[in-house]
Amino acid sequence: MTRTPRSYLYAPGNEPRKLAKAAAGVADAVICDLEDAVPPAGKSAARDSVAALLADPPHRDGEWWVRINADSAATDIAAVTCPALHGVVIPKAEPELLAEVAAALGRAESERALPPGAIRVLALLETARGVIALDRVAAAPRVCRLGLGEADLAAELGLRPGPDKEELWSLRAKVVLHSAAAGLAPPVGPVETAVRDADRLDRSTRILLRQGFRARTAIHPAQVPVINEVFTPSPEEVAGALDLVARLSDAVEAGLGVAVDADGRMIDAAVARTARDILGRAT
Repeated sequence: MTRTPRSYLYAPGNEPRKLAKAAAGVADAVICDLEDAVPPAGKSAARDSVAALLADPPHRDGEWWVRINADSAATDIAAVTCPALHGVVIPKAEPELLAEVAAALGRAESERALPPGAIRVLALLETARGVIALDRVAAAPRVCRLGLGEADLAAELGLRPGPDKEELWSLRAKVVLHSAAAGLAPPVGPVETAVRDADRLDRSTRILLRQGFRARTAIHPAQVPVINEVFTPSPEEVAGALDLVARLSDAVEAGLGVAVDADGRMIDAAVARTARDILGRAT
């Protein structure tokens, strides 16, 4: 798979049946979860199960990720690092933890003869300290993308979000801003816990799209098709973007800095950049 993932599906590391179901689905990335989905007594067994799966993974057109535990980062990383692993999801991401993760990944890659830097990091912002240090989190080694764990963050901040989570929108904007400033891929949105409400999932995902997110985590395979559809431009959007880019290109060749679309609206470099984002997500 060459596209930047639109959908990241969590699957409990201690439940082989759910891992197999996730692998057989259409998620761009499967996250084998060693953290929240696994009870404390099952952590060791889940680690062994995920390591065995990744040693001989089912064939799929998508990426394999593992969400590790913040309090056993080095142990988890040592167990699951292998050629099939694309990256690790770091909960409660803060600069000190990310430095520990980078060092552990470097050791694991060396021990398994993997290219240095092969394993990437998705940093989940779930603490107040992590949000305050967003610039350092975004600039940390190996971080390719940021995510937002709104349930943990809301609990720490004492927020009581409504259905559309407006109380967290300012924090979402910070994550989008710091992602762009650090040159990272656009961030990954939080899960929708109303698993059976497809309309709510569609609405809340479209809000995330408008806010600058370009992917979302899922907790059930049924959520993935909706997420993929929202973050994939429609044929009409693609056609419109191609037209805008072509019009501006023709104007530039004619020595002009701007062009006009079919409805008489101005097209400049900023409008064309948005059009190119659409075309990039369509491939």
